[in-house]
Amino acid sequence: MELTKLKKKLTTAVRGHKLLKDKRDELMRQFLDLVRENKALREKVETNIAAANKNFCLARAGMDDEVVNVALMAPKQEVYLEASTKNVMSVDIPVFDYKTKTPDANDIYSYGFAFTSSDLDDAVSSLQDILPDMLRLAECEKACQLMAAEIEKTRRRVNALEHVMIPEMRHNIKYIKMKLDENERSTQVRLMKVKDMMLEQAHQYKEKGYY
Repeated sequence: MELTKLKKKLTTAVRGHKLLKDKRDELMRQFLDLVRENKALREKVETNIAAANKNFCLARAGMDDEVVNVALMAPKQEVYLEASTKNVMSVDIPVFDYKTKTPDANDIYSYGFAFTSSDLDDAVSSLQDILPDMLRLAECEKACQLMAAEIEKTRRRVNALEHVMIPEMRHNIKYIKMKLDENERSTQVRLMKVKDMMLEQAHQYKEKGYY
């Protein structure tokens, strides 16, 4: 009974080990794709933010601080962010979606163009342009963190099955088989001994004329 139980457990463990290895390999593939996308997005976002900061510096250099502060004091446009998740290989990664209060693209400018410089317009426009990339970057970075944790957890399970549980089960199965074979051989030897004793006894009875 124990041998049958161990064989069933071994079959399940081997199947689970294969599934976990396939899961780990697929997670690694998607993780590397995300890492490459994350790297490209970070470089792009950092470059665009640097350009926007440069435009803000130029705008402040050509305008009074009070004018800049008044121009940006009351924004016309608002952004609403919606966060959800999607399941990728049993990992819930975030998905960000946004929408603006009004569909008019010019509502990002909360000031008139008469008393402001074009550098301020370029800075505001550049920040608006990089918003989708910034949200996608946030998705990628969080997804990379979650997938890295899942890969590590899956790797530990694969190693536990491969180096501990499966070898231990095979060792126990081998040990039980050896014990059963030994018991079987002992039983055969005892039966042969009993048979020889019975034959010898029958021969003695025959010589004495008992039958």
